[in-house]
Amino acid sequence: MRTSLFSRGMQVKGIIFKLFEQTVVAAHGPDAWDDMLDECGFDGVYTSLGNYADADLVALVDALAARLGRPPDDVVRWLGRAAMPQLAKAHEEFFAAHTGTVSFLLTLNDIIHAEVRKLYDVALLPQFEFTVLPDGVDLAYRSARRLCSLAEGFVEGAADHFGEHVELSQPECLKKGDERCLIRCRFSRS
Repeated sequence: MRTSLFSRGMQVKGIIFKLFEQTVVAAHGPDAWDDMLDECGFDGVYTSLGNYADADLVALVDALAARLGRPPDDVVRWLGRAAMPQLAKAHEEFFAAHTGTVSFLLTLNDIIHAEVRKLYDVALLPQFEFTVLPDGVDLAYRSARRLCSLAEGFVEGAADHFGEHVELSQPECLKKGDERCLIRCRFSRS
């Protein structure tokens, strides 16, 4: 993830920072998170309802990427996948009505993001368009943040939650100059 992927001056909701912290601590221990904060010069006092500079999130992702020797987009994708169990536990109501990933994904715009807007009325959320296919869904993603790798990770994490295997491909991407990201998701039972 690079700052050029974000619009200048954009704010990130504190809930994303808290989710990132919990995921890093669960996977790498509290010292890893503290070391990342020190490397970035941050105090690390993030509240779920706060707003923080997008550059802070970029710096933390870059710090973890350097620590793991992985590209930042891989770290963001890992974050989405690894954070899904925490989201499922904290928001069971979003998962309970579904037996598979596709039906869950189809609720992103109308149910899940509607609930997020109740808490964070100025949240800048991605928009999704769906084309349902016999073996999956084509997910068109548009966002000023260009975090399609996070969307991919969330899809992988949702598939894990529902006991499915997913194959992802992305023939179109905002980062390559396309007008949207097109994430092709093909599912099979694990």
